[in-house]
Amino acid sequence: MPPYAGHSLPDPLFSADAVRQIDRYVIDQQGVDGFELMQSAAQAAFRRLVRHWRDYAPVLVLCGAGNNGGDGYLVAANARRHGLVVQCLAVAPTEKLSGDARKAWQRALADGVEVTELAGLPEPELDELFGNAGLIVDAMLGTGVSGAPREPFAALIGRCNRSSAPVLAVDLPSGLNATTGAAEGDVVRAAMTVTFIGLKAGLFTGQGAAASGEVVFESLDATDGVAGSGQQPIAWRRDWASVKSWLPERPANAHKGRFGHVLVVAGDRGFGGAGLLAAEAAARSGAGLVSLATRPEHVTAALSRCPSVMVHGLIHGSELPPLLDAASVIVCGPGIGQSAWGQQMLDQVLATGKPRVLDADALNLLSHRVAVPAENQILTPHPGEAARLLNCPVPEVEADRVAAVRRLQALYGGTILLKGAGTVIASEGPVVDIVSGSNPGMATGGMGDVLSGIIGAVYAQLGEPDKAAVLGASVHLAAADRASEAMGFIGLIPNDVIDALPAVFRESESGRAREKP
Repeated sequence: MPPYAGHSLPDPLFSADAVRQIDRYVIDQQGVDGFELMQSAAQAAFRRLVRHWRDYAPVLVLCGAGNNGGDGYLVAANARRHGLVVQCLAVAPTEKLSGDARKAWQRALADGVEVTELAGLPEPELDELFGNAGLIVDAMLGTGVSGAPREPFAALIGRCNRSSAPVLAVDLPSGLNATTGAAEGDVVRAAMTVTFIGLKAGLFTGQGAAASGEVVFESLDATDGVAGSGQQPIAWRRDWASVKSWLPERPANAHKGRFGHVLVVAGDRGFGGAGLLAAEAAARSGAGLVSLATRPEHVTAALSRCPSVMVHGLIHGSELPPLLDAASVIVCGPGIGQSAWGQQMLDQVLATGKPRVLDADALNLLSHRVAVPAENQILTPHPGEAARLLNCPVPEVEADRVAAVRRLQALYGGTILLKGAGTVIASEGPVVDIVSGSNPGMATGGMGDVLSGIIGAVYAQLGEPDKAAVLGASVHLAAADRASEAMGFIGLIPNDVIDALPAVFRESESGRAREKP
């Protein structure tokens, strides 16, 4: 099942700084007391604790020095007042607490919470605290921290991750960059993250997609503060439920010519399966016609697998133009290799100027050429391909996925889709889209070929590259989730995702049927 309940989450995603500005606006301009806001956050987190883990005693709450630590002390106070066995570990010395965090610590003490100072605590006693914990509440590091966690936080993050107890993260898993989703050091792997005021973009991409667990949002009645503060989102959260209505309704007198002709140019020697996966995915995603241009030796297998696809065996790129002329959208790259055959195919595709989706080796070939922006193209790199296109190391891409996709869009124009957990998509404009969710079963060869075929088919139907990329990535993930519900993650293959596509697309049709009187 998906790692978080996307249907219950708002769509705007903010940077850490923007959320802090919203928080400050609520306190300074709307007259909400900061300590009252902290109490509301702690109560919201505690409600989730009780709902999911009431019997997981004792509860071990790890508290840092800032407001995040203050939230933790108040969660512990709530637990104590409600009769739960709770132990509180002051990771930062309590003598250094100030402001609302100090008030929270004092409230916890007044409510009878036993607060243990980490400094000077013997190792066996620390082992016992973690060993006995039924649930860990992570309130160590908040949105104001950047860079790799320092000691003693780094060691405690490691203890959290080695523990068998589930972790409830307060606002943000410690060690995660709230804006980028990167983690320069260890990061807490939470079962659930309860986040406040505004959704942080970093919870939904990069390391955040895996570390945050189920994301639960609590506005703390600060919705007016989001509008009043003037802070703008850096991304929109997308998923299949929120975008499936973008597909046009099919009238009763529909015919194949209304839904586009996708030409897949793919499959050099040894990589025939890549082209077939992309072509079959396009056919299963509603394209009116699908053609496949591949090596002659792959024709028989392709026709046997998917006879509805028109398969053409090509020896040289000069044979491609007639097929290009007939197509409305071209998918180029899966398995074309980087030899003369693949380069000839890409040359012909680029020369047409037609709408196109470029993936895999088409991107590797592009990385050796001067970037030529084009409005009607979609590039779908994984982080390695993105790094080659940007001529930078892969860690630089993953350190800020939003910044990387914006750089690629500035270079190549059109729409850029950066694959990975929390796929990031950029077109013209300052705000990107992040497809929320991840599926570890998709970590296998051929999944990207399926995605390129889906996007090509959706592009042929919508005619809008930005929407096609978002919708294609969303339905791709939804189909993988549906397939893995039946068979799990290990052993999931691209064909399973293709087979699940019609059922997922049917949801958009049934939704329209329910809307009609």
